[in-house]
Amino acid sequence: MIRTVLFDLDGTLLPLEMEKFMKSYFAEVGRAFSDIMDPELLTDKIMKATEYMVKNLEPHKTNKEVFEEEFERLMGKDISGLMDRFLHFYSTDFKRIKQIVNPQPLCSQIISTLTAKGYDVVLATNPLFPRIAIEERMRWAGVEPHHFKVITAFEEMHFCKPNLEYYREIMEIINMEPQYCLMVGNDVEEDMVAGKLGMKTFLLDTFLIHRGSKLPEIDFRGDYENLLRFVNNHLPELEERH
Repeated sequence: MIRTVLFDLDGTLLPLEMEKFMKSYFAEVGRAFSDIMDPELLTDKIMKATEYMVKNLEPHKTNKEVFEEEFERLMGKDISGLMDRFLHFYSTDFKRIKQIVNPQPLCSQIISTLTAKGYDVVLATNPLFPRIAIEERMRWAGVEPHHFKVITAFEEMHFCKPNLEYYREIMEIINMEPQYCLMVGNDVEEDMVAGKLGMKTFLLDTFLIHRGSKLPEIDFRGDYENLLRFVNNHLPELEERH
């Protein structure tokens, strides 16, 4: 029986086209840091450090530590002041990106229905961003951070999607076996891979991302209305709250 539901954020709880989001994101970053570096050069270094972080599998280093080590190497200088500026950016200019988002009201209804039925919910977003940026995007989506048992941010997590270690780490944090979990996401390669651990999977296909030629085995699939019906009709109220 499912007891915990994991949700991706971008393209799932937060309806958006990733390409459009990333273009807006780097445009704002370029403007905010134009006094210290050419925007294209800064974007290139951020992307390279992020790619390095995604591939890294050192269990004793958080994603934040891995990113900052590689970013500092690429910059060729101490970046502590730069990282402080990024935190300020996420509380100011980053908010402008909200204009490209059209929140889906059903998402907050889905979360509230699950919590009312006794399920734990986890925000299983790829931990590429600091918590402040993730919680800001959650508010754009109309879902409240306090409803989630865990939010996977890059300050705490040690792995990224699509590595299975990312999902194993979540299971350790929530002390739950995969067979009692459902992963909901729009990215076939990054989200549906959770099925390899034994989780049930729901492919939310409104903002589908699929880089391959064929789909892996998926348990459930549909749009936001289908997901809400699934939550209402196929996930019973838990008798034992946990």
